Amino acid sequence: MVDIVHIPVLLKEVLEILDPKPGGVYVDATIGLGGHSENIVKFIGSGGRLIGIDRDDESLKMAEKRLSDRRVRLKMGKFSDIESLLNSDGIHEVDGILFDLGVSMAQFKDYERGFSFFSDKRLDMRMDKKQTLSAWNVVNRYPEKEIERILREFGEEWLSRKISREVIRRRSEKTIDTCAELSAIVEGIYRRRGALHPATKTFQALRIEVNKELNELRSGLDASLRLLKKGGRLCVISYHSLEDRIVKHFIADNSKKGLCRVITKKPITPSPEEIRSNPSSRSAKLRAAERI
Repeated sequence: MVDIVHIPVLLKEVLEILDPKPGGVYVDATIGLGGHSENIVKFIGSGGRLIGIDRDDESLKMAEKRLSDRRVRLKMGKFSDIESLLNSDGIHEVDGILFDLGVSMAQFKDYERGFSFFSDKRLDMRMDKKQTLSAWNVVNRYPEKEIERILREFGEEWLSRKISREVIRRRSEKTIDTCAELSAIVEGIYRRRGALHPATKTFQALRIEVNKELNELRSGLDASLRLLKKGGRLCVISYHSLEDRIVKHFIADNSKKGLCRVITKKPITPSPEEIRSNPSSRSAKLRAAERI
């Protein structure tokens, strides 16, 4: 477990839109290290409740240390589990739901977890360490066309064909075991370094595939509409175009159906001051809606 200072992204904006009130019930569907939740509970009074959910048991352990509070209940699960997790506690409607889709810096900085291209540890990228599928399996077992598709669709990687072809060639000689090995393969294809690490899109694509992140996001958004009471607020912070597109279309489609009201006509992004103090927030986009 890595010690890390967690700065919640777009905190002021989230609190303004979520507008937590005394006695309310709120869900932090990606509690991570608990930064947003720590601030939400300040507003919910003695009768309020906060349910924090995460797929990563390490994150839940760190959040538990930060949120030693009888009003807070922590649960392990995916977005597709949200409804059943709440229902099992007798909760069938809530006042607000927050999704912060960013990967925890604790996961990136713990090289044993196999998320970082600088890690010399085994390729992994599992949010839930109990699941069997890992990035190692994808890189060393998936067919070339499937790897190419994943890199193209989930990473928007324009060199997906070259990278997948080289991965197949290299693994025919020996398995590609570590993050650093895969990163070196991608760097060798790019042959240059820009502001963005050449392996960024490849690693994003693999992480999305391993954790089925886009399907889980769709499931979580659908559940949010069923759980939010009239006037309840949904806030979603995304960090890349694939997530943002899903959130944007979900809110727009359900607004047309008369199920929610769009709060953010355009996504809210961090101020220059926030980006300076927390560079990892630079790609964040916040979209929100209200159940009607």
